[in-house]
Amino acid sequence: MIGWLNILLALTFAMILGGVSSFVFQLVMAPVAARPALGARGLNRAKALRRGGSFAMVEPLVRVLAGWVGALPLDRIRKPLRRSLVHAGEYLGLSEDELIAMCVLSGLGLGAVGLLVLELLRLPSMLAIVAFCLGAMAPWFRVLAVAHARARSVGRGLPGAVELAAMCMSAGLDFPGSLRRITDSAADPGDPVIEEFSRVLRELDLGRTRRSAMEGFAARVPTDQVCEFVNSVVQAEAKGSPLANVLTIQAQTQRLRRSIAAEETAAEAALMLLGPMTLIFLCVIVLLLGPVVIRFMTGGLGPA
Repeated sequence: MIGWLNILLALTFAMILGGVSSFVFQLVMAPVAARPALGARGLNRAKALRRGGSFAMVEPLVRVLAGWVGALPLDRIRKPLRRSLVHAGEYLGLSEDELIAMCVLSGLGLGAVGLLVLELLRLPSMLAIVAFCLGAMAPWFRVLAVAHARARSVGRGLPGAVELAAMCMSAGLDFPGSLRRITDSAADPGDPVIEEFSRVLRELDLGRTRRSAMEGFAARVPTDQVCEFVNSVVQAEAKGSPLANVLTIQAQTQRLRRSIAAEETAAEAALMLLGPMTLIFLCVIVLLLGPVVIRFMTGGLGPA
C-alpha cells in the first residue's frame, strides 16, 4: 500500500513539475512585444523615448514582460485597461499588456525597497506586501489621473475652440477647414483639444466619415460636453442644418455651463470650509477655557 502511495505521489509531482516547466517554457519563448511605430501610440512612444527619464530606461524590460503577459489569459483585465489608456490619450504609447508589465515591475521594485527598509527598521517583513500592492497600483492610478486631467482640459478648452470654429465657418470655411485653421494657429500643439482635433482631421484625411471621426472623439473623451458637441455635429449633418449656427449655440451653451459649474464650485467651497472653521473654533474655545477648567479641577478657584 505504501509503495502504491509513493508511486501516486511521484506521478503527481511529475505532472506538476511538467506543467510548471511547460508554462515557464512558453513564457520564455514568448516574443518580445513590438514597439509601436504608427498612429497615436507610436507618436506618444517616440515622444516619451525622446524625453528620456525612467520610462526610457525600463522600456525594453517592459516590452519583454509584456511579451510574457501576452501569453496569459487576462482578457477581462485587458478591456478596462485598454479603455483607460484610450481615455488617457494613449499614455506613453502603452498597450494593455505593457501597462500590466509596468504594474508588475513597479510592484516588485517598491516591494524590494519596502522590504529593505523594513529590515533596517526591524519591522515585520509582511508589510512589504503592502508596498508591493501600492507599487503595482501606482501605474494604473497614474493613467487614471492623466485621463481625468485630460478630460478636464478638454472641457475647459472646448467652448473657445467651438466658438473659433463657428467664426471660421461664418467666414466661409467648411468644418474640416475650420478645425485645420484652429490646429495650425494653436499656440500649444500639445493641448488635448488641439490633439483631438488633429486626430479627427487625420481620420477624415484617411477616408473616414465625419460621423465616425466625431464618434471616435466622443469615445476617447467621454464627457458630457464632448458628447453633446459630437451629437450636435452629427445631427446637424444628418438633418442638413447650418453647422455654423449649431456651433455658435453649442459655444454659448458650453460657456453658460462652465459659468454654472464655477458658481456651484464657489458655493461648495463655503460648505467645505465649514469643517476646518469648526475645528479652529473648538481650538480657540479650548485655549480660552482650558486654564479655567484646570484651575477649577485642581481647586485653584477657592479662597486663598
